[in-house]
Amino acid sequence: MPPASAATDAEGPPPHDAAPGPGTGAGVSRLTAAAPVQPGIPSLRFLVSHPAHFLALGFGSGLPRIAPGTWGTLFAWASFIVVARYLGDRIWLLIAAALVLGIWAAQVTGRHLSDADSGHIVIDEIVAFWIVLAMLPAPGVGQQLWAFMLFRLFDITKPPPIRGLDAHLKNGVGVMLDDLVAAFYALLVLALALRIIEVVS
Repeated sequence: MPPASAATDAEGPPPHDAAPGPGTGAGVSRLTAAAPVQPGIPSLRFLVSHPAHFLALGFGSGLPRIAPGTWGTLFAWASFIVVARYLGDRIWLLIAAALVLGIWAAQVTGRHLSDADSGHIVIDEIVAFWIVLAMLPAPGVGQQLWAFMLFRLFDITKPPPIRGLDAHLKNGVGVMLDDLVAAFYALLVLALALRIIEVVS
């Protein structure tokens, strides 16, 4: 009967000591880097693991767990004030590019989060509120504040057809479209309010 050590050597190393197959380690690393810490909840690592994540999560403004849409809209407000100063009317080129890229980024990020319309995806709030700010008749702080409150109201309450779009279009287009409708409602109410003030004053 052979010694115990010889039998062990004949059997080879335990399975957990086996070297990984070709590409196994790289594949696991890529999956780990792209996955959020918890399903549907993005982390800082998730934010920087893919360009689509970085854009869709509003350059980090969508990471907070509480009211990410409001934080994204605040980022849109602050960034618009800075960028519009240099671009002027060319801000519309930026908005158009952000709209197209935002559809792609929201689609990819929603798939990676396993949540097609995650609240942490805020590129829709950013682009929609940029449109609101660009269309204000008198872009002072007062009108911008009212526009902010109206936009958040419609984005949160989702009056028709926003809720229907949100429920039936579970993709990048749907993510962007419902906030564009919220932007339209905000501009409409603001325009009506300004008209009424003009008439009665």
